[in-house]
Amino acid sequence: MIDASDVALVIEGGGMRGSYTAAPVVSLIREGVDVGWVGGISAGSSHTLNYLSRDAERARISFTDFAAFPEFGGWGSLARGTGYFNAEYIYERSGDADLPFDFTAYAEHPAQVHIEAVQAATGQTVVWNRADMATATDVNVRVRASSTLPVVMNMPVIDGEPYVDGAMGTSGGLLIDAAERAGYSKFLVIMSRPRDYWKPEVTRPQAVRRVLRRWPAVAEAQINRPAIYNEAKRRILELENQGRAKVFFPEVMPVSTGERRVKRLRLAFEAGQEQTRREWSALEKFLAT
Repeated sequence: MIDASDVALVIEGGGMRGSYTAAPVVSLIREGVDVGWVGGISAGSSHTLNYLSRDAERARISFTDFAAFPEFGGWGSLARGTGYFNAEYIYERSGDADLPFDFTAYAEHPAQVHIEAVQAATGQTVVWNRADMATATDVNVRVRASSTLPVVMNMPVIDGEPYVDGAMGTSGGLLIDAAERAGYSKFLVIMSRPRDYWKPEVTRPQAVRRVLRRWPAVAEAQINRPAIYNEAKRRILELENQGRAKVFFPEVMPVSTGERRVKRLRLAFEAGQEQTRREWSALEKFLAT
């Protein structure tokens, strides 16, 4: 066991790039690392859920083998109106049978929780923590909301409001600002892009506005996101230079956000495992001091 209650864990999303970043999450669970605060957006919220429930096998399967399940999604699912990624199944129904979720373990974990999503109608960022997630149903629908890519996934409705991916909110997808506001000065950050990645500007904003004409606030959020993301990343690098952040950057990223081929997802997880093994000693030292 490693008491890291003075550390905030920040987990970037990125869809199925989470197959690579599942590896350090699995190691944190297996090595008994207990941080004091954990926040994730989009796929990062799924990692957050798995970490808090201390379920290493679920953390791995969620971003590898699960993609082969018939109801997971695909072009047929999109044609049927359930989305290229069948979010209602992935985040809500699967927890009852195909991908069991241990809500009791989640509820007993001592860490503070921070998940964000964006109201589709207004573009407003909404924050959820433990007080908002008192049941498994509450947790799962909010993780779904945080992870819902517009157009390719159907939006969940919570308290009458439809929601989309929290990465288009005020954090840009990197919750370092929220972790600092929570009072933490020491951070473990799991990124799903290599160190040299910077989010490019949207080159065709009018095309984005056309595609998302039903949701103009979402369109503007997507257009504005690169500048917000890059600023948050600069802050992470600054904290790293100060010795206050330990950052896991994938050395490679062999899969895309929408990858569904299990063989490739497994290989990405194995690559993440290998990198995690090489970096674990330094990471453990950071957490324990």
